This record gives sequence, structure tokens and C-alpha cells, in this order.
Amino acid sequence: MDLQKQPQGSPEATPPPAPAAAEAELRASDADRDRIADLLRDALAEGRLTAEEHSERIDRVYAARTLGELEPLVRDLPGARPAQAPVPGPGAVPAEPDENLVAVFSSAVRKGRWRPGRRTHAYAVFGNVEIDLSEAVFEYQHIVVKAFSVFGNVEVTVPENVTLRGSGSGVLGNFEIDHLESGEPGAPVVQITGVAVLGNVEAKPKRGSVLRDLHHKLRKYLGS
Repeated sequence: MDLQKQPQGSPEATPPPAPAAAEAELRASDADRDRIADLLRDALAEGRLTAEEHSERIDRVYAARTLGELEPLVRDLPGARPAQAPVPGPGAVPAEPDENLVAVFSSAVRKGRWRPGRRTHAYAVFGNVEIDLSEAVFEYQHIVVKAFSVFGNVEVTVPENVTLRGSGSGVLGNFEIDHLESGEPGAPVVQITGVAVLGNVEAKPKRGSVLRDLHHKLRKYLGS
């Protein structure tokens, strides 16, 4: 037998990544992260996660860059959906802001008895943005504030009995969140994200300020 005439098998082509693997490598959006945060918040309220576990997972949620990094964070929770196929529910935080606050060599302020949307974007460029939620009317249980500060200042204050959390980046600047976990079940959650470049982003509870008649307000505005 002439071995030289034997057909040579061509090297096997590298198979394309499985669909699930390909989807896991997709970049996560703000809406993806917020949806996972909602599931973790519900798990905390139901007693499925401890406060420490919840805090650790939330930090990983807002540090995640791909859908594959998000899915394991809720894999052991009932009701978890694949990260690549979100199904927004009533009150879900949208990807686009309900309101933009812009201060360029100026200031922008929201305070008093006002109704914050589900997502607010704040831009401070050589300016100051103040978002005071201490007297706000919370129509949504989960509110996201995304702050961008460039040689400017963004300051967010909340009542002492809501949950305040978040994560962001400071580039030669300061990004500081005074994390707070409410002891009241169903309390609104205020999430702060963003970046400070040679500027300042700060979020903290306002001393002496509380959201009064909390459960009545949530039943009224959330329909629960």
C-alpha cells in the first residue's frame, strides 16, 4: 500500500463557541445589572440571603462587565432568569434615564417634595448637581442615580430609613457612598453608580430625615 497516496485528513476546524458561551461573553448593560440587583433585593427581603451575602453580591453586580459574570450571582435563587433574556416588569429600572440633570459651569438642584424617576443621570462639568431625596415622594421601590463628575461635584442625600448602596470609580477624584441597609422590609433602594474624574461624587443619608409612613406609601405607589 502506498502510504503517500492515502488521503490526508484535514485538521479539524475549531468549532464556533456554543450559543450559551457566546451570549455569556456579551457586554452587560446597566439594565442587566439593575435587573440582577432587583432579584438580589427580593432574595434579601425573603430571607434567602443574609445582609452580608447580599452586600457582597451587589458589589459584584456593579463590577460585572459581561452577562456571564452576572448569571452565577442569582443561579441559586428562585425566579432567576437568564441574563440574556430580561423580561421587564412593572417598575423595572429602564436603560434610558427618566431625567437628565446637567450642570456645566453652573448648578442643578432637585429637592423638596418631588417625584424622582426610576433612573436619573447627573452630569457635573465644572459645576454642581444636588439631588436631595430626603423629602421626595417615592413612587418606585428601586431608584438608580448615575453620576458623572468632571472637575465638578454631584451630591445625593437620602432619608435615613431607605437603603443606599452603589459603586463607581474615582479617577484622580472622589467617589464615596455611605452605604446604608434599611431595617424596614420593602424600603426603597437608592443605587448610585458612575465616575468622578478630578471631581467628587458623594451619597449619604441626611441626618434626622426619614421617609414617614413608609408602608402606607409603598402600598399606595407600588400597588402592593
